[in-house]
Amino acid sequence: MSLAGPRASPAAASPPASVRVLARAGRLSCFCPAGAPVEGAPVEGVWRGVIALAAGFAASVLSQTLVLGLAPLAGLMLAPRPALAVLPLVALLLGAALATFPASILLDAFGRRASFALGASHGLAGALVCAWALSANAFPALLLGMFWMGVAQGFSLFYRHEAAIGATGSQRALAIGLVFGAGGLAGVGGPAIADFASGFSATSYVGLAAAAGAAQGLAFCLAAFTSRRLPVSPVAAAPAPRRWSRMAAPTLVGALAWFAMNLVMLAAPFSMIGCGVAAAGIVGAVAWHVVAMYAPALLLAPVSGRVSPRMLAALGLCVVALALVVFMNAREGAGFSAALVLLALGWCLATTAATLWLHEDAAPDRLMLAAHDATLFACAIAGALAAYPFAG
Repeated sequence: MSLAGPRASPAAASPPASVRVLARAGRLSCFCPAGAPVEGAPVEGVWRGVIALAAGFAASVLSQTLVLGLAPLAGLMLAPRPALAVLPLVALLLGAALATFPASILLDAFGRRASFALGASHGLAGALVCAWALSANAFPALLLGMFWMGVAQGFSLFYRHEAAIGATGSQRALAIGLVFGAGGLAGVGGPAIADFASGFSATSYVGLAAAAGAAQGLAFCLAAFTSRRLPVSPVAAAPAPRRWSRMAAPTLVGALAWFAMNLVMLAAPFSMIGCGVAAAGIVGAVAWHVVAMYAPALLLAPVSGRVSPRMLAALGLCVVALALVVFMNAREGAGFSAALVLLALGWCLATTAATLWLHEDAAPDRLMLAAHDATLFACAIAGALAAYPFAG
């Protein structure tokens, strides 16, 4: 008698095709590859998912708008030396970089709802820690809070990958554009919210941290409405050989844009302070910079499917180079604001192009996506550190 027990019948060993198709992530025993929607899946299901992703990303960007304006100002106020004022933004980016691999894996292991809610919960906790640090003049606690908010940012960038995974080739550019564009629309409210929140505690910026936490709380709630991925065809989901070499070009494009963006985004507020620009004006300029990072994607969405990602990438890097020239020659607040907006436009073109290029050419799995985003954040950290001379 066999120790293994009675032999299972072929019918019992092989579940029906419908069950195999619907067996998606959400069980720890199955880390399913990204794959593609099953043939014949309802198109309206794709767009319901994209709308849910866009709403969650918009709330995350609203928080990001406030935090990016807060980080250099809080750093200057609490840092033991002015040159250390870059550290809050570095802590933010470090948290985002370290979150990329866990975020990518957890999205497949637990699904969108749990993963995006987990990321937003880190952002909410980080905002509360930042608010306490600002009220208690505790610089180490500020760095911890910024690190946790960076973890939330690392999770939120996967909204764009989820939009790309959930759409077919013809819909992918529009889906990515809608998710990015929703972030830009949310950022429009950033300046008004910054003015309102600053009124509660104009000297310590506690109101800004609280508003950023409220936005993360909204993202947490919206995660509950995020739809599951569409069922994935077993054939489409079959692991393909990883083509890491084909990741190189889109990752390089994104890395250059992220390095330049964080260099100018941190150096410009310090330069504006030197020119006598008020804190509200600096937060407003950074907020419009964040709007320009995402809003152009709404206009790109209808045309990006007809334009090569390589052309978009080249155009984006040219605009980034122009922004660097404007920044280096700026002598007043308006010049620095113009550089920030130009830089954001170039970043949007380059990042959208890199995302489309990555999903078009490399057929990325979760590890490739995580490695791509981790490289972007590593270059962002390098750009923030390059702004060190401007802080002194």
